[in-house]
Amino acid sequence: MKLHRETAEIFVPDGTPVEAALARTMYMAVGAHQDDLEIMAFDGILKSFQCDTCWFTGVVVTNGAGSPRADLYGDYTDAEMQVVRRREQKKAAVIGEYGAQVLLDYPSAVLKDSADPGPVEDLCGLFELARPEIVYTHNLADKHDTHVAVTLRVIEALRRLPAGMRPKHLYGCEVWRNLDWMVDADKVTFDVSTHQGLQAALLGVFDSQVCGGKRYDLATMGRRQANATYFASHDTDVATGLIFAMDLTPLIEDPHLSVVAHAQGFIMRLAQDVTMRIQKFGGQ
Repeated sequence: MKLHRETAEIFVPDGTPVEAALARTMYMAVGAHQDDLEIMAFDGILKSFQCDTCWFTGVVVTNGAGSPRADLYGDYTDAEMQVVRRREQKKAAVIGEYGAQVLLDYPSAVLKDSADPGPVEDLCGLFELARPEIVYTHNLADKHDTHVAVTLRVIEALRRLPAGMRPKHLYGCEVWRNLDWMVDADKVTFDVSTHQGLQAALLGVFDSQVCGGKRYDLATMGRRQANATYFASHDTDVATGLIFAMDLTPLIEDPHLSVVAHAQGFIMRLAQDVTMRIQKFGGQ
Protein backbone atom coordinates (compact mmCIF):
# COMPACT_ATOMS: atom_id res chain seq x y z
CA MET A 1 0.00 0.00 0.00
CA LYS A 2 1.05 3.60 -0.55
CA LEU A 3 1.80 5.72 2.53
CA HIS A 4 2.14 9.50 2.49
CA ARG A 5 5.63 9.82 3.91
CA GLU A 6 8.48 8.65 1.70
CA THR A 7 10.30 7.56 4.84
CA ALA A 8 7.38 5.46 6.10
CA GLU A 9 7.99 1.75 6.34
CA ILE A 10 6.14 -1.51 6.91
CA PHE A 11 8.42 -4.09 8.51
CA VAL A 12 7.36 -7.74 8.51
CA PRO A 13 9.55 -9.86 10.81
CA ASP A 14 8.74 -13.23 9.22
CA GLY A 15 9.09 -12.02 5.63
CA THR A 16 5.46 -12.48 4.60
CA PRO A 17 4.45 -10.10 1.78
CA VAL A 18 3.17 -6.83 3.24
CA GLU A 19 -0.47 -7.03 2.18
CA ALA A 20 -0.77 -10.64 3.31
CA ALA A 21 0.93 -9.79 6.59
CA LEU A 22 -1.51 -6.97 7.28
CA ALA A 23 -4.53 -8.97 6.17
CA ARG A 24 -3.92 -11.63 8.85
CA THR A 25 -4.15 -9.03 11.64
CA MET A 26 -6.49 -9.69 14.54
CA TYR A 27 -5.10 -7.18 17.03
CA MET A 28 -3.76 -3.76 16.05
CA ALA A 29 -2.27 -1.05 18.23
CA VAL A 30 -1.75 2.54 17.12
CA GLY A 31 0.65 4.52 19.28
CA ALA A 32 2.36 7.86 19.03
CA HIS A 33 5.94 6.84 19.78
CA GLN A 34 8.34 3.95 19.66
CA ASP A 35 7.76 1.94 22.89
CA ASP A 36 4.16 3.12 23.43
CA LEU A 37 2.79 -0.10 21.95
CA GLU A 38 4.75 -2.25 24.35
CA ILE A 39 3.54 -0.18 27.32
CA MET A 40 -0.15 0.06 26.47
CA ALA A 41 -1.03 -2.86 24.16
CA PHE A 42 0.69 -5.87 25.68
CA ASP A 43 -2.70 -7.60 25.82
CA GLY A 44 -2.74 -7.92 22.03
CA ILE A 45 0.95 -8.80 21.85
CA LEU A 46 0.45 -11.53 24.47
CA LYS A 47 -2.62 -13.02 22.79
CA SER A 48 -0.77 -13.23 19.47
CA PHE A 49 2.55 -14.53 20.78
CA GLN A 50 3.35 -18.05 19.54
CA CYS A 51 -0.06 -18.12 17.82
CA ASP A 52 -0.37 -19.03 14.14
CA THR A 53 -4.02 -18.03 13.84
CA CYS A 54 -3.96 -14.58 15.44
CA TRP A 55 -1.52 -11.81 14.68
CA PHE A 56 -0.59 -8.45 16.17
CA THR A 57 0.20 -5.41 14.03
CA GLY A 58 1.84 -2.38 15.58
CA VAL A 59 1.56 1.13 14.15
CA VAL A 60 3.83 3.94 15.36
CA VAL A 61 2.70 7.29 14.00
CA THR A 62 5.54 9.71 14.80
CA ASN A 63 9.25 9.64 14.08
CA GLY A 64 10.39 9.97 17.71
CA ALA A 65 12.67 12.90 16.98
CA GLY A 66 11.97 14.92 20.11
CA SER A 67 12.62 12.26 22.73
CA PRO A 68 14.73 13.07 25.82
CA ARG A 69 18.24 11.65 25.75
CA ALA A 70 21.17 11.22 28.10
CA ASP A 71 24.17 9.00 28.78
CA LEU A 72 25.27 7.21 25.59
CA TYR A 73 22.65 9.11 23.58
CA GLY A 74 23.21 12.52 25.15
CA ASP A 75 24.86 14.06 22.08
CA TYR A 76 22.68 12.38 19.45
CA THR A 77 20.92 14.67 17.01
CA ASP A 78 17.21 14.31 16.28
CA ALA A 79 18.10 12.58 13.00
CA GLU A 80 20.34 10.09 14.78
CA MET A 81 17.69 9.42 17.43
CA GLN A 82 15.12 8.66 14.76
CA VAL A 83 17.40 5.95 13.37
CA VAL A 84 17.96 4.47 16.82
CA ARG A 85 14.29 4.46 17.77
CA ARG A 86 13.21 2.92 14.46
CA ARG A 87 15.79 0.18 14.98
CA GLU A 88 14.56 -0.44 18.53
CA GLN A 89 10.94 -0.70 17.39
CA LYS A 90 11.90 -3.28 14.79
CA LYS A 91 13.75 -5.27 17.45
CA ALA A 92 10.61 -5.26 19.57
CA ALA A 93 8.60 -6.52 16.60
CA VAL A 94 11.00 -9.44 16.21
CA ILE A 95 11.05 -10.30 19.92
CA GLY A 96 7.25 -10.05 20.20
CA GLU A 97 6.67 -11.93 16.94
CA TYR A 98 4.48 -9.18 15.52
CA GLY A 99 2.74 -9.87 12.25
CA ALA A 100 3.83 -6.44 11.02
CA GLN A 101 5.26 -3.20 12.33
CA VAL A 102 4.23 0.03 10.59
CA LEU A 103 6.32 3.18 11.00
CA LEU A 104 4.42 6.16 9.58
CA ASP A 105 7.26 8.56 10.47
CA TYR A 106 5.27 11.79 10.93
CA PRO A 107 6.65 14.76 12.86
CA SER A 108 4.49 15.39 15.92
CA ALA A 109 3.48 18.81 14.57
CA VAL A 110 1.86 17.23 11.52
CA LEU A 111 -0.05 14.78 13.66
CA LYS A 112 -1.39 17.57 15.87
CA ASP A 113 -2.65 19.52 12.84
CA SER A 114 -6.19 18.25 12.32
CA ALA A 115 -6.27 19.92 8.88
CA ASP A 116 -3.48 17.68 7.53
CA PRO A 117 -5.14 14.66 5.87
CA GLY A 118 -2.04 12.44 5.77
CA PRO A 119 -2.21 10.59 9.10
CA VAL A 120 -5.94 9.85 8.87
CA GLU A 121 -5.67 8.68 5.27
CA ASP A 122 -2.75 6.40 6.13
CA LEU A 123 -4.66 4.94 9.06
CA CYS A 124 -7.76 4.43 6.92
CA GLY A 125 -5.72 2.45 4.42
CA LEU A 126 -4.19 0.30 7.12
CA PHE A 127 -7.53 -0.40 8.78
CA GLU A 128 -9.12 -1.29 5.44
CA LEU A 129 -6.39 -3.77 4.61
CA ALA A 130 -5.85 -5.23 8.07
CA ARG A 131 -9.49 -5.37 9.27
CA PRO A 132 -8.46 -5.86 12.93
CA GLU A 133 -11.04 -7.13 15.38
CA ILE A 134 -9.55 -5.14 18.26
CA VAL A 135 -7.70 -1.82 18.14
CA TYR A 136 -5.71 -0.38 21.03
CA THR A 137 -4.68 3.27 21.17
CA HIS A 138 -4.09 6.01 23.75
CA ASN A 139 -6.83 7.04 26.14
CA LEU A 140 -8.65 10.37 25.90
CA ALA A 141 -7.46 11.46 29.36
CA ASP A 142 -3.77 10.98 28.52
CA LYS A 143 -1.74 14.08 29.46
CA HIS A 144 0.62 13.89 26.45
CA ASP A 145 -0.68 16.10 23.63
CA THR A 146 0.66 13.87 20.87
CA HIS A 147 -1.02 10.84 22.41
CA VAL A 148 -4.40 12.55 22.45
CA ALA A 149 -3.89 13.67 18.85
CA VAL A 150 -3.21 10.05 17.83
CA THR A 151 -6.42 8.90 19.48
CA LEU A 152 -8.45 11.53 17.65
CA ARG A 153 -6.89 10.56 14.30
CA VAL A 154 -7.66 6.89 14.99
CA ILE A 155 -11.28 7.67 15.81
CA GLU A 156 -11.65 9.81 12.69
CA ALA A 157 -10.14 7.12 10.48
CA LEU A 158 -12.36 4.38 11.88
CA ARG A 159 -15.45 6.55 11.54
CA ARG A 160 -14.73 6.95 7.83
CA LEU A 161 -14.94 3.21 7.28
CA PRO A 162 -18.22 1.46 6.45
CA ALA A 163 -19.78 0.05 9.61
CA GLY A 164 -19.02 -3.52 8.56
CA MET A 165 -15.30 -2.77 8.28
CA ARG A 166 -14.84 -1.26 11.72
CA PRO A 167 -13.27 -3.28 14.55
CA LYS A 168 -15.42 -4.88 17.20
CA HIS A 169 -13.65 -2.96 19.95
CA LEU A 170 -11.56 0.20 20.32
CA TYR A 171 -9.71 0.63 23.60
CA GLY A 172 -7.87 3.67 24.98
CA CYS A 173 -5.00 2.46 27.14
CA GLU A 174 -2.61 3.78 29.79
CA VAL A 175 0.69 5.47 29.07
CA TRP A 176 0.97 9.09 30.27
CA ARG A 177 -1.91 8.88 32.73
CA ASN A 178 -2.96 5.87 34.74
CA LEU A 179 -6.59 4.85 34.55
CA ASP A 180 -6.94 3.57 38.11
CA TRP A 181 -9.04 6.71 38.78
CA MET A 182 -11.92 5.41 36.68
CA VAL A 183 -14.82 3.73 38.48
CA ASP A 184 -14.48 -0.02 38.34
CA ALA A 185 -17.56 -0.46 36.17
CA ASP A 186 -15.92 1.68 33.47
CA LYS A 187 -12.53 -0.06 33.51
CA VAL A 188 -11.64 -2.49 30.77
CA THR A 189 -9.09 -4.81 32.40
CA PHE A 190 -6.44 -6.84 30.60
CA ASP A 191 -4.78 -9.60 32.60
CA VAL A 192 -1.08 -9.57 31.72
CA SER A 193 0.17 -11.75 34.55
CA THR A 194 2.03 -14.21 32.34
CA HIS A 195 5.19 -14.04 30.22
CA GLN A 196 6.89 -11.49 32.44
CA GLY A 197 10.19 -12.27 30.76
CA LEU A 198 8.72 -11.26 27.42
CA GLN A 199 7.27 -8.12 28.95
CA ALA A 200 10.65 -7.14 30.39
CA ALA A 201 12.40 -7.89 27.10
CA LEU A 202 10.01 -5.75 25.08
CA LEU A 203 10.30 -2.82 27.46
CA GLY A 204 14.05 -3.16 27.84
CA VAL A 205 14.80 -3.17 24.12
CA PHE A 206 14.15 0.59 24.02
CA ASP A 207 17.55 1.34 25.47
CA SER A 208 17.62 4.91 24.16
CA GLN A 209 14.73 5.70 26.50
CA VAL A 210 15.70 3.59 29.50
CA CYS A 211 19.37 4.61 29.34
CA GLY A 212 18.29 8.10 28.35
CA GLY A 213 16.88 8.84 31.76
CA LYS A 214 13.35 7.35 31.75
CA ARG A 215 12.92 3.96 33.46
CA TYR A 216 9.81 3.03 31.55
CA ASP A 217 10.69 -0.63 32.02
CA LEU A 218 10.48 -0.52 35.81
CA ALA A 219 7.58 1.94 35.90
CA THR A 220 5.44 -0.06 33.49
CA MET A 221 5.90 -3.38 35.26
CA GLY A 222 5.28 -1.63 38.58
CA ARG A 223 2.08 -0.04 37.29
CA ARG A 224 0.77 -3.40 36.11
CA GLN A 225 1.49 -4.94 39.52
CA ALA A 226 -0.08 -1.98 41.32
CA ASN A 227 -3.20 -2.16 39.15
CA ALA A 228 -3.62 -5.82 40.07
CA THR A 229 -2.99 -5.31 43.79
CA TYR A 230 -5.22 -2.26 44.24
CA PHE A 231 -8.01 -3.28 41.89
CA ALA A 232 -10.25 -4.97 44.47
CA SER A 233 -10.05 -3.82 48.10
CA HIS A 234 -11.89 -6.78 49.66
CA ASP A 235 -10.74 -9.67 47.50
CA THR A 236 -7.49 -11.54 47.20
CA ASP A 237 -5.58 -10.95 43.99
CA VAL A 238 -6.43 -13.14 41.02
CA ALA A 239 -3.82 -11.48 38.77
CA THR A 240 -0.31 -10.18 39.23
CA GLY A 241 -0.48 -7.71 36.37
CA LEU A 242 -3.34 -5.65 34.93
CA ILE A 243 -3.55 -3.00 32.23
CA PHE A 244 -6.57 -0.68 32.36
CA ALA A 245 -8.31 0.88 29.38
CA MET A 246 -11.35 3.01 28.64
CA ASP A 247 -13.84 1.68 26.13
CA LEU A 248 -13.90 3.94 23.08
CA THR A 249 -16.03 1.57 20.99
CA PRO A 250 -19.19 3.71 21.28
CA LEU A 251 -17.35 6.49 19.42
CA ILE A 252 -16.95 4.34 16.31
CA GLU A 253 -20.36 2.71 16.59
CA ASP A 254 -22.01 6.15 16.59
CA PRO A 255 -19.99 8.65 14.51
CA HIS A 256 -22.19 11.47 15.83
CA LEU A 257 -21.32 10.82 19.47
CA SER A 258 -19.26 13.68 20.93
CA VAL A 259 -15.71 12.67 21.81
CA VAL A 260 -15.62 15.34 24.50
CA ALA A 261 -18.90 14.14 26.02
CA HIS A 262 -17.70 10.54 26.01
CA ALA A 263 -14.49 11.50 27.83
CA GLN A 264 -16.35 13.69 30.31
CA GLY A 265 -18.69 10.80 31.07
CA PHE A 266 -15.85 8.85 32.69
CA ILE A 267 -14.89 11.89 34.76
CA MET A 268 -18.47 12.62 35.82
CA ARG A 269 -19.02 9.04 36.97
CA LEU A 270 -15.88 9.31 39.10
CA ALA A 271 -17.13 12.60 40.56
CA GLN A 272 -20.51 11.02 41.36
CA ASP A 273 -18.82 8.03 42.99
CA VAL A 274 -16.64 10.24 45.20
CA THR A 275 -19.59 12.45 46.20
CA MET A 276 -21.81 9.46 46.98
CA ARG A 277 -19.17 7.79 49.15
CA ILE A 278 -18.58 10.97 51.19
CA GLN A 279 -22.27 11.66 51.66
CA LYS A 280 -23.00 8.05 52.61
CA PHE A 281 -20.97 8.47 55.76
CA GLY A 282 -22.27 11.89 56.76
CA GLY A 283 -19.95 14.17 54.84
CA GLN A 284 -21.27 17.42 53.36
